Amino acid sequence: MLSIIKLCFYIVLFFVFLPLQATTPGGLKFHGSEQPIDKRTSYDVFGEHVAEFAGSFNIEFNCALYPTTEIGYLIRIKNRDSNRIYNLFYDGQGNDLTFRFNEEGKNNLIDARMNRESLLNMQWFKMKISFDLNSDSIYLTIHNRTFSAAGNELSDVYKPVVLFGRSEHIIDVPSFAIKDLAIGGQEKYYFPLNESKGGVVHDVNGDVFGKIANPDWLVNDAYHWRHKITFRSQSVAGANYNAERKEIYYYNRDSLRIYNVRSGATDIKIFEEECPVQLTLGTNFMDTQRDKLYAYEVYRENYDGPTVASLDLNTYQWTAENADQLRSPLHHHGSYFDPSTNQFTLFGGFGRMRYSKDFFTYDLVKKQWDTLRGFSGDFLSPRYFSSVGYLKETNSIYIFGGMGNESGEHTVGRKYYYDLYKVDLNTKRISKLWEIPWKQDNMVPVRGMVILNDSSFYTLCYPEHFSESLLKLYQFSLKDGSYQVLGDSIPIHSDKITTNANLYYDSTLNNLYAVVQEFEDDISSDLKVYSLSFPPLTAKELASYSREKNKYALAIVAISILLVSAVGYFLYKKSKSKKQIDAEEVHPETEPLADIKVETTTKPEPVTRANAIYLFGDFTVRDRKNRDITYMFSAQLKQMFCLILQYSTIDDGIGSQRLSNILWPDRPADKVKNSRGVTINHLRKVLSELDGIELIYDKGSFKIEQTEASYCDYTRCMQLIFSHETERNRDELVEILSRGKFLQLFDHPLFDTLKEETEKKLEPVLLLEMEKSFTEELYPTTLALADALFNIDPLNDAALTYQVKAMQKLRMNDEARIRYQAFIIEYKKAMGTDYPHAYKTLS
Repeated sequence: MLSIIKLCFYIVLFFVFLPLQATTPGGLKFHGSEQPIDKRTSYDVFGEHVAEFAGSFNIEFNCALYPTTEIGYLIRIKNRDSNRIYNLFYDGQGNDLTFRFNEEGKNNLIDARMNRESLLNMQWFKMKISFDLNSDSIYLTIHNRTFSAAGNELSDVYKPVVLFGRSEHIIDVPSFAIKDLAIGGQEKYYFPLNESKGGVVHDVNGDVFGKIANPDWLVNDAYHWRHKITFRSQSVAGANYNAERKEIYYYNRDSLRIYNVRSGATDIKIFEEECPVQLTLGTNFMDTQRDKLYAYEVYRENYDGPTVASLDLNTYQWTAENADQLRSPLHHHGSYFDPSTNQFTLFGGFGRMRYSKDFFTYDLVKKQWDTLRGFSGDFLSPRYFSSVGYLKETNSIYIFGGMGNESGEHTVGRKYYYDLYKVDLNTKRISKLWEIPWKQDNMVPVRGMVILNDSSFYTLCYPEHFSESLLKLYQFSLKDGSYQVLGDSIPIHSDKITTNANLYYDSTLNNLYAVVQEFEDDISSDLKVYSLSFPPLTAKELASYSREKNKYALAIVAISILLVSAVGYFLYKKSKSKKQIDAEEVHPETEPLADIKVETTTKPEPVTRANAIYLFGDFTVRDRKNRDITYMFSAQLKQMFCLILQYSTIDDGIGSQRLSNILWPDRPADKVKNSRGVTINHLRKVLSELDGIELIYDKGSFKIEQTEASYCDYTRCMQLIFSHETERNRDELVEILSRGKFLQLFDHPLFDTLKEETEKKLEPVLLLEMEKSFTEELYPTTLALADALFNIDPLNDAALTYQVKAMQKLRMNDEARIRYQAFIIEYKKAMGTDYPHAYKTLS
């Protein structure tokens, strides 16, 4: 019966894992020689576990290369029963990429040369090392090419030790990444490598395997926008992305700055002759087929020079193309370029106190502007700040949102739109696909819309009416307008109408790029580049990649358990036999389940309320209508709020001079006073969205005053601790702490004291309540309190002991062992020695 159960399990595992390999996000990035030796990544796949293969076995994985380092060892393979070691060395210095498979310390077996551009421009490519133990042959497959070496006198049975990255004395490591690792022959070990945090690796079943140091989990790059580079121009500039060359361009009349998103390299080209167009807004578009960037300005008063010019990206020479102007400026118009027709089209915009609803097209061959006419169908009101995208499959453009009004007259007042229109370019028919109610603060989209198929599109949205705002990525359904927010946010300073942002997608690198251009005075600007892995994740999806068991593994285990249970029950009914329970899993001190007071083990979603500020877990603010207004808090507003709240709790507020010295220690007094006043006013304005809380200035100090109408989890937590009635309010305390670590995303040294003081007050209370809850047989509460203690002290002995005991009481034996294993790995990394207590001593 056991063999049949195992067979069923492997069948389920195989079929479920096949699609998993193709769709699993994330991966493990290795810090290479660009980092100090002790910061480089090391990964021992099996660790203390012994795997054994006969006949043959493969090591296969998806690989990504990062050109920040050009040489080093990717992998080393040992045999536990011999001294022979094989390694794979990567050399990216020449015209080709070279992979050398060697018998370490003896000779080179395989020399594989691959095309540099094709491999570096792929997000992931397949690598496979095959050992045919019967024929003594080794095969190396890279992408779609296979290389081999025969006559290697391989052992008939192999017990591999597989080491990626830094290993023993081997410290030369390139910057690379792997995912979907599979090792084995008839029996296979699968490692999706889609963890989101921690130094523990799990196989597809959620079991802890191997050892790892200095990991960089790439699943986080699908949620957190990564700032890549910032440029600055003292004159009017424009920006764009060339997906063919993987380059961000930032140009003004004198020069072109280039940033390669693949290699991270930057370059600057000084034009022999300046751009012939007098730049006003820096608007432009790319023609990648002809390697040209087009700069254009639709209107400039009292100007008779060129309005369209092209830049040859091979010679960096400008050519004037056209000198016509449209009727008025068109701030924040939407646009798209169709290389098949050689036409660039723009829609909407604002100028001369009017909103536009017209379509203008520029023909690259005829070198002239024209107005598109003859549209029929639904009325599309004049607007600007719209997002425009083109879908080749339907030869249609899609126009989303913006603001304006039906008359087009600015003096009538403007309306924010949350609607989508399809413009069929074959029939010139305009169809309104949907309009959705919007219950959040008003927002506008950026110009760029990423539309990959006929199901949904992506764009960045932000409330442009705030000086300090946040861009957030939205995915909208083309069918009905349903949406979700993906990733975290990007700050944007939007005081000037010329400030803009754009969104680009690179299909070969599978990355989104946000380009944010912030103008200070309508002339000088900063350009900031951010990247996000595609497909992006929601906050909930990121949280599902827990360090214990990912959602895929749980699904696999659940399906396996159901199938195994069905087979087991069938065989039981057929044979009337009963299998003995494994003695190792029996704990004499464990009472029957019927006698245990069991609370729910399902972790509830955090409860949110109106007029609330949450400092545990993610910083979150809900206004009087229970809307999430966290985006209104810039980093500086968060700092000021927490600082004033801290002093309001321990003292009677904070003096203006002390506040200035802490937040602006290096700035002149006159500028500090102005910055402090502006920030204070912004904070007061945001807090006015809530009832029962305000920032006041009294007797020379700033302080936060709260009434019962408002709620702050930090304030409430301190009240519970000092009330000396925590046992009676234990559930409320658990609810607060279950949101996560206090100020968990605040890494500024400014908050170190507040964090330390808060945790110092919490720790003894948590220890006491954890012990009491276990005694009272409230085991899920014990687990929640243990998790809260681990947020304070990841190596807390008492938390581990009660966590393991509570899990055993709840029949969570496998989970208890996983938690214990993760703890001892972290302990050894931190302390440099093994954890002194065996698992069985915690029972």
